[in-house]
Amino acid sequence: MHAHTLIGLIGALFTILGPVAVQAAGQDTIDLQVRLSRANASPGPIDGRPGENTTLAIKAFQRMEGMPVTGRIDETLKRRLEDISPGPTVVEYEIKEKDAAGPFLPSVPDSLRKMAELDRLGYTSAAELLAERFHMDVEALKRLNPGARFDVPGTRIKVANVEGDADAKPAARIEVDKKLGLVRAYDAQETIIASFPATIGSSENPSPTGRRKVVKVSRNPTYTFDPEKLSFNEEGIEEKLTIPAGPNNPVGLVWIALDAPSYGIHGSPEPSRIRRQKSHGCVRLTNWDALKLADMVRPGVPVEFVDTDN
Repeated sequence: MHAHTLIGLIGALFTILGPVAVQAAGQDTIDLQVRLSRANASPGPIDGRPGENTTLAIKAFQRMEGMPVTGRIDETLKRRLEDISPGPTVVEYEIKEKDAAGPFLPSVPDSLRKMAELDRLGYTSAAELLAERFHMDVEALKRLNPGARFDVPGTRIKVANVEGDADAKPAARIEVDKKLGLVRAYDAQETIIASFPATIGSSENPSPTGRRKVVKVSRNPTYTFDPEKLSFNEEGIEEKLTIPAGPNNPVGLVWIALDAPSYGIHGSPEPSRIRRQKSHGCVRLTNWDALKLADMVRPGVPVEFVDTDN
């Protein structure tokens, strides 16, 4: 695994034009998901639809706040979220020249050989770029903005207001829950400080077991496919391939290497499929969650693989 200098794909600076009313279906769920995300209890991509990832985020938040862990939405939960994550959850954003400029890929190649021929595995559209920047599912972004042209500078669109995300505190320990599909970060007092939905291994290619540790953090990494070192090779590739960096790279925008060879925690080119697909033994997060976790860890931080029931 190699890394290049991070070149600001996600874009940290943007202009907020003020809160807006959300008339689209699912506004209550969007409001909940945004507040959970800003409290470091990630629901994965903000999509306005209730599901397992959102329920797990509610439970994580309840644990973080010392509340009864029910996974249910009630007035106590809503008030607490509004107290610690105040402000509008949907705002207007004006599309910039650089948002629409690209270059964009026509599509992501369906084979590693084809990927290796490219200079960069960038976004496929301005809509994909903007959805990832605002931690959203692409289809949810389109539903919030029916008929909008995301590739036209000056267009004002509605987006999830994730700018108020809580700071990433240093993690003393990481827990990878293989049964639930969650990554939890703990501080030195053994308090959960962040939770992220994750795709963790598969029956064919299980993740590591027991206690491991972080050995390296690489942002904007390339991906090296070496058939002599990897246990999977669906394409029958005989040569070593280097897959270029970018948000649609197989490991996304960050690689957190573990002391188990070829295993790590990393981003994903398909955020909407987190916890809904298999991996080759590694731990996949959305790109934005992986970047946040990367800010929380350093070499030597222990990573424990566990199986829990809730």
